[in-house]
Amino acid sequence: MTLAIDRRLLIKAGAFGLAALSTPGVAQVLIARGFTHGIASGEPAAHSVLLWTRYVGSGETRLHCEVSHDEEFKQIAGGGDVVASPEHDNCAKLVVTGLEPDKWYFYRFVAPDGTKSEVGRTRTLPVSDVSRFGIGLFSCSNMPFGWFNAYAHAAKRGDLDLMVHVGDYFYEYQPGHYPETVMQGREIEPKHETVTLADYRLRFACYRLDSDLRRLHQQFPMIAQWDDHEFANDDWQNGAENHDPKTEGLWSVRKAAAMRAYREWMPVSDDLYNSFQIGTLATIFRPETRVSARAKQLSLGDALKGQTDIAKALAAFRDGPWMSPERTLMGATQEAWLYKGFRDSVKSGTRWQVLAQEIVMGNLRAPPALADLTPASADPKSRMRAMVSAAASKMGLPFNMDSWDGYPAARERLLRAAREADCNLVVLSGDSHNAWGNELSLGSEAAGVEFAGHSVTSSGFESFLPTIAPRNLAAMVQETNPALTFTDTSRRGYVSLQLTPEEVQGTWHFLSTVAARTTEGVQDHTLGVKWGERRFTKA
Repeated sequence: MTLAIDRRLLIKAGAFGLAALSTPGVAQVLIARGFTHGIASGEPAAHSVLLWTRYVGSGETRLHCEVSHDEEFKQIAGGGDVVASPEHDNCAKLVVTGLEPDKWYFYRFVAPDGTKSEVGRTRTLPVSDVSRFGIGLFSCSNMPFGWFNAYAHAAKRGDLDLMVHVGDYFYEYQPGHYPETVMQGREIEPKHETVTLADYRLRFACYRLDSDLRRLHQQFPMIAQWDDHEFANDDWQNGAENHDPKTEGLWSVRKAAAMRAYREWMPVSDDLYNSFQIGTLATIFRPETRVSARAKQLSLGDALKGQTDIAKALAAFRDGPWMSPERTLMGATQEAWLYKGFRDSVKSGTRWQVLAQEIVMGNLRAPPALADLTPASADPKSRMRAMVSAAASKMGLPFNMDSWDGYPAARERLLRAAREADCNLVVLSGDSHNAWGNELSLGSEAAGVEFAGHSVTSSGFESFLPTIAPRNLAAMVQETNPALTFTDTSRRGYVSLQLTPEEVQGTWHFLSTVAARTTEGVQDHTLGVKWGERRFTKA
């Protein structure tokens, strides 16, 4: 698509320093007029879908949206008007209603001068019995690490109906922080950490230039939820590890800016949490576990600070703060919504209850031998982390306090609610950068399974423990955690799921590389769960 460049905007861009942007294409797009970032759709229902585009005019511009049964737009099925306004970074969102259920549609936006956006494809959800439904699961797409080959691979598929992104759609870090070396051709803007509204908008604008990400949005509707990096690393209700109030201002201001930019640039509503019904086959619940009500993460380092008896300090931490029932990820109001949703879904005859959320739910302890296997030449912080994790593991404590493992009472409440409702629970997760197939239990009773996805590009354990062969590390972790059926700690990609009334099959797709733009050489691993069993099917 050719972009029209306006001379007045070019002069204005120079005044604001945009002409100095170094990322190829970003400066041009930010001073371009017209449709700059393609189209996207999201949050489908049986009779509606949310449509998104970005259009830069001389001010507010009224766009007309057309939804059609055919790609040539000869059979118009619906549409409407929406305003693209500079107040919202020229992003426009429109919920089109009155559509037929279980249908694929084509859509586009038309500007007042007759220019048209790209043509997108989307679909509505079914209302009755469904024999099969395909879902793609993504998380942790850090552009400087490499190419979004996972998006490219999924966008070509004909057996998927819906994409689910559970967070870290982009990363807030300044270039050179994570990763230390930015891959050529994957440069990002701004050249500093995103803190202000303008920063977050610019980072979105940069990521959404990626053609593979744009193609994924163009071909499929998406259900999306933020995780921490759309705000700042390891955030919680009132702060973040990567936020310094002394230099970056009030957390509430930064959080509001990040939330606003996300809602402007993503095909999402303003609902913090929601659910989506796939006929009688499944209810997908999309909770918010990151910034609205999350209690601050606990720290093993803080628990051991100044202590001489490590075992005693860890025991006190385990039996005290770690197990506190007051610690929550979702808050009481959202928990009540979710648990009622579980009950209503089962009572309606829906086969599967799918929880698409940000962080790993399964209980994962570090291998006790981890400290011995970390070489003396390793980074001192890595050695200390390995030693603390190994000591904690021997006391029954997990290694990641930022996951559900850091909130065991809240996790138990959720799993108990699922069992009491007689759910067939399938949890979808991201955040960790590694692949995990976890069986979830309430005591000795099976409660469900978890397909925790690996990252699109972000590095996993292979970068923190480079001296341990990934296969050996996986074997050690599985031996330490009997409920862990499968893990891969070194490869990037995505997960796809095929839902039928009798079984859910999840496949981890491992791309051969992110260092080059290719979808060749993909390797797969599949696990399945049969309805009523709540455990993975054994080979």
